[in-house]
Amino acid sequence: MSNTVSRADVGFRSERGPILIALMLTTGLVAIDSTILATAVSSIVDDLGSFSLFPWLFSIYLLAQAVSVPIYAKLSDMVGRKPIVLIGIGLFLLGSILCGFAWSMPALIVFRVIQGLGAGAVQPMSVTIAGDIYTVAERAKTQGYLASVWAISSVVGPTLGGLFSQFLSWRWIFFINIPLCLIAAWMIYTHFHETVEKKQHKVDFLGASLLAGSLSLLILAVLEGGQAWAWNSWQSIGAFALGAILLGLFVWAESRAEEPVLPLWVFSRRLLLTTSLIGLGVGAILIGLTSYVPTYLERTLGTPPLVAGLALAVLTIGWPISASQSGRLYLRFGFRTTALIGLVFTVAGSVALAVTAQTPVLWFVALSCFVIGLGMGLIAVPTLIAAQSSVAWNERGVVTGTNLFSRSIGSAVGVAIFGALANAIFLAAGTETDVAVVEQASGVVFIGVAVAAVATVIAALAMPRGQRVESSAEPAAAA
Repeated sequence: MSNTVSRADVGFRSERGPILIALMLTTGLVAIDSTILATAVSSIVDDLGSFSLFPWLFSIYLLAQAVSVPIYAKLSDMVGRKPIVLIGIGLFLLGSILCGFAWSMPALIVFRVIQGLGAGAVQPMSVTIAGDIYTVAERAKTQGYLASVWAISSVVGPTLGGLFSQFLSWRWIFFINIPLCLIAAWMIYTHFHETVEKKQHKVDFLGASLLAGSLSLLILAVLEGGQAWAWNSWQSIGAFALGAILLGLFVWAESRAEEPVLPLWVFSRRLLLTTSLIGLGVGAILIGLTSYVPTYLERTLGTPPLVAGLALAVLTIGWPISASQSGRLYLRFGFRTTALIGLVFTVAGSVALAVTAQTPVLWFVALSCFVIGLGMGLIAVPTLIAAQSSVAWNERGVVTGTNLFSRSIGSAVGVAIFGALANAIFLAAGTETDVAVVEQASGVVFIGVAVAAVATVIAALAMPRGQRVESSAEPAAAA
């Protein structure tokens, strides 16, 4: 496995611009779809009914995406990135078309699974391909571009959802994906070329099945516990127990598999383990803020939903700004120091939110979110690049997928913990509308976010010191 780009790849590298645009477009598909649905829920329920089922439109999509990421990541290391990302776009396209023609809420939920399975391939492959074709020095700016897509989508998504629902039909939320998917697939098919070593592979079907089954049950139990069913109900206990059993069987199977879908060595290397733990923290912090900041502002200050959303959107504006500049820091000081600098911002912003929760001020909340966003750009991107740069091409897919999967797990666990904390306060007070109670519940959630930030500091401190970063290092060839 060569670690440098050969002369035959020079022509390929000259086409990186169109490839990056295609990656940004595919990332945008997933990013917009994660926010566009929120403002159309009322229209969908009015048309299809089944109000009690609408939360599944979000949770089932997240579940399908999360459990498929490690599987796609491993397959990309075996057969290449191009076929996997094209399969992901194809599934996302199929799911979008079916969702647009859904005739009932259960049907729409099932079709969202297909969309989620497509998103599970698109997101990690976009990040992995960027890691393949750009050097370590270039990756920070590239990841900043990809992060900026999420910033734009956080504003564009809800706006489009509202416009389609009000002036056209909620079904256009899904139909708009059709031309975007076709353009992205064509650009990747035309411009992205890779050379993959031809060899026989033994697909780990047993490991993939056990992983998907165990994670589905565990994530479902976390997402729905305390909401669809009580934490101490037989459904909750059964899902956790069976999920744990299947997870144990998965570890056993992977220790014996010839080509495991999720190699256990990923968790035995200090750098990869600590960056995955940081990913857990990043996921928890993000879900805590995105889930509660808008509602907090709306209920305490009477802020209009659009303004409340914009106050949160500055977080995703700060992220790409710092991410695009993080390369200068990690090339000079290293990945560990850069992450710790980012955590200083994140902890400061989180603590500021928690301390001032009882006396909300719109501009201060927005400023705190912006500071946290600046910190996150210095945490998430450098630690992901650190993990990618520590392995060869044939391991980069698994490593990237594991990092992004850790964020998904952090979000799933975070939303359950923060929800339980807030619901406990609402239950004790007997109301969810009193401003004082909302301030108290939000304050507890923000404290939880600050705790997650501090825990992430501990993980960053455990990163190996002195990891050498070569500014001239070339991307590994897919050969």
